[in-house]
Amino acid sequence: MKLGNYRGNDIELCRTTNGRVSEKTIRVLMEACIPFTKKAKHIPFFSREAYNGASRVWIITTSPRRYGQARRVIDELDSCYRERLLVSNY
Repeated sequence: MKLGNYRGNDIELCRTTNGRVSEKTIRVLMEACIPFTKKAKHIPFFSREAYNGASRVWIITTSPRRYGQARRVIDELDSCYRERLLVSNY
C-alpha cells in the first residue's frame, strides 16, 4: 500500500442537521490539519420527525488514529456550534 492511500475504516466523529455548523466544524478541523470526510445523507420524509423536520444530515468521519485530537478540537468550539452537534463517544 502506498503512503497516502489509507483505506482504513474511518469512524464517525459527529453529525448535525445544520449546514452552518457543519461548515464551521470542518473549518476548525482543517485549521488543525486533521483529516476528515464529510457526507450528506438525505432524510426520508416520514423519518424527519426524529430530526426536527430536517431534510439532510451531515456526517463527519475521521481516522481512528486522529479521533482524540479531532475530539479535542470540537470540544473547544463555541457553545452555539457545539450544542448543535451530536458527537460520538469512542
